[in-house]
Amino acid sequence: MASTTVIIQQPGSGIPAGNGQWSTGICNICDDMTVCCGGLFCPCFLACYLAGAYGESCCLGFLPGGMTALRTHMCVTYGIQGTICQDAMMTTCCGLFEICRMTREMRRRNH
Repeated sequence: MASTTVIIQQPGSGIPAGNGQWSTGICNICDDMTVCCGGLFCPCFLACYLAGAYGESCCLGFLPGGMTALRTHMCVTYGIQGTICQDAMMTTCCGLFEICRMTREMRRRNH
């Protein structure tokens, strides 16, 4: 008689889970002056830098929904609570502020 193995828990992704929160608030743009200046003077460059540094094509910053997709991926990777709807609303309504926060988050978690 053959035995059957039942898996009751999926294996983890190997990515360390975060505390479920962003490390900075949406309005803390001056926490990292390099990011703040980049966002203020050349937001397109900052979006390209963010996408490229995160491992995606720098063109992602120019695609419709590109920053939403990147924010969703960051939330999954870093264990940040949220929904895709929240990701879309934040990148659409608070675009520059959110790109600055995403850049700060990536820099803090990867350095």
